[in-house]
Amino acid sequence: MSAKKSAKTKKHILLVDDHPMMRQGLAQLIALEPDLAVCCEAATAQQALAAVSVNSPDLVLADISLPDKNGLELIKDLLALRPGLFVLVISMHDEGLYAERVLRAGGRGYIMKQEGGAKLMEAIRQVLKGQIYVSEKMSARILEVFSGRRAETSQSPVELLSDREFEVFQLIGQGKGTREIAGKLNLSIKTVEVHRANVRKKLKLATGADVVHYAIRWVESEKS
Repeated sequence: MSAKKSAKTKKHILLVDDHPMMRQGLAQLIALEPDLAVCCEAATAQQALAAVSVNSPDLVLADISLPDKNGLELIKDLLALRPGLFVLVISMHDEGLYAERVLRAGGRGYIMKQEGGAKLMEAIRQVLKGQIYVSEKMSARILEVFSGRRAETSQSPVELLSDREFEVFQLIGQGKGTREIAGKLNLSIKTVEVHRANVRKKLKLATGADVVHYAIRWVESEKS
């Protein structure tokens, strides 16, 4: 097979991560695969949307934490731009809280960064075949959810939050106030206040200050 023909048969991947070294490492791993190639890279959600429009990748490999937009919102935007696009999320965050949200947003899989190169290639190829990829543990958990067998008590209270409430909750935990959150998410202050009130109710907290303390502790625990 000629080099030109081989290049055409490769599946093209867009890398989305705000850490240049992470993108470089992923690109080097993918370059070793005969059937895969990185066609473009992006450090922000905005760059990712522009890259998809120009380069038409077969798959987007994206981090969940981006500087300008939550990864869940990016998935929704990508699919609005190109319905049917395969999106695989790679993240350092625990799959227990994020994998289901990614699938509900339209993503095709979730893999944690510490899984290693072989698992990542397996995930990429599985998603490119039109299948869903999550870990065996997460797959069993999701099946329990759909079958109605998982007890409500096994859920973290944070899992009860909608994607937007969860996004507001994270920003509260990062020390951001209502006005700053409204600006970052392009929402009205009143809308953010409604989300904060819903978060307080769902987490069964007495006051707004309790929400702030809870959110800060949660964000800190995610870093460890």
